[in-house]
Amino acid sequence: MNLELLTQQTVEIVRKASLFIQQEAALFSRDRIEYKDLNNLVSYVDKEAEKLLVQALSEILPEASFITEEGTTGQEPDPLALNWIIDPLDGTTNFIHGLPVYCVSVGLARGKEPLVGVIHQPSTDEMFYGWQGGGAWCNGIQMHVSKVPVLQESLIATGFPYYKFEKQKRYMYILELLMQKTHGLRRMGAAAVDLAYVAAGRFDGFYEYNLNSWDMAAGVLLIKEAGGTVTDFNGGDNYLFGGDIIAAAGAHKELMELIRENF
Repeated sequence: MNLELLTQQTVEIVRKASLFIQQEAALFSRDRIEYKDLNNLVSYVDKEAEKLLVQALSEILPEASFITEEGTTGQEPDPLALNWIIDPLDGTTNFIHGLPVYCVSVGLARGKEPLVGVIHQPSTDEMFYGWQGGGAWCNGIQMHVSKVPVLQESLIATGFPYYKFEKQKRYMYILELLMQKTHGLRRMGAAAVDLAYVAAGRFDGFYEYNLNSWDMAAGVLLIKEAGGTVTDFNGGDNYLFGGDIIAAAGAHKELMELIRENF
């Protein structure tokens, strides 16, 4: 596979899906919200954007399978295969409430190995993209992770749990510790945006649990290509399908040790 060409083609496909989302944002009515389960929202915008992505990506790489948030293909995903991993609208709750922090996220991975990552944030018209061995880029400018070496000087992003609240107290304790040990914490409401911002050096680290592969696949590629470190909460490589992730630059070890000791 020519990963650079594949990335360029994916960028154009993602741009079309993003344009559709922005057009619908001006017309969106909250009475068209659906609930998949507790606090897990979806709309026709998510579903139609996913259909657009799946159809176009199928044409450029027919041998790849799909892992998608809205289950458009009806396939039983094989995590060990070559997969497009798609979140057509990461930050659906933000989108529904009119907050301009959401994105389209498309990753290509072979098993747990990320090959291509593309994230577009419509509100800022920033296209984050990269491929294995080719670096990470934003609108034509190469990205690098932050050079901040210590947790005390870091700005950290995270996400709040919206289901599986049994670990909430431990999570809140980690928040309390990080409030005291960093420059601050931010919760954007779209994990793919958070990961893209780590790759761009805007955040010095990100952690979250109860995530899915489509939240992470593209962002993981970008961070690795931008020089960052990505692990699960235990320091291993089971983040893409394991549900928890720590992604950071120089403060990764400190952040991981704090989370591992208290989660």
